[in-house]
Amino acid sequence: QLQASGGGLVQAGDSLRLSCSASGRTFSYYGMGWFRQAPGKEREFVAAISWNGGSTMYADSLKGRFTISRDNAKNMVYLQMNSLKPEDTAVYYCATEKNPYRLRVGDYNRNRDEYDYWGQGTQVTVSS
Repeated sequence: QLQASGGGLVQAGDSLRLSCSASGRTFSYYGMGWFRQAPGKEREFVAAISWNGGSTMYADSLKGRFTISRDNAKNMVYLQMNSLKPEDTAVYYCATEKNPYRLRVGDYNRNRDEYDYWGQGTQVTVSS
């Protein structure tokens, strides 16, 4: 089970840190991802991190502004979002990879089908 939190209403240029807590599965065995879905749009990949935190990747448009991290001791994954823009407005979801112990994230992490557990989402709204 995944629980995302930390969303809210912020102004352009502000920062937010999203959190995702995991339970019910050995969290530390699995890579994790963040996706987002804006109204009327498909859910899109944001970032992914390998099971041990040693490998990360981001959507090309978000590199340099967003940072994914994890704390396996706390069963938590985070998404630090800086310099937020109105186009970042969306519901943000965390998800767990289907396959454990992948050493590196890769292009397959952009595919929603690579994840089998999803959190309920947290709303991020960025005003201009």
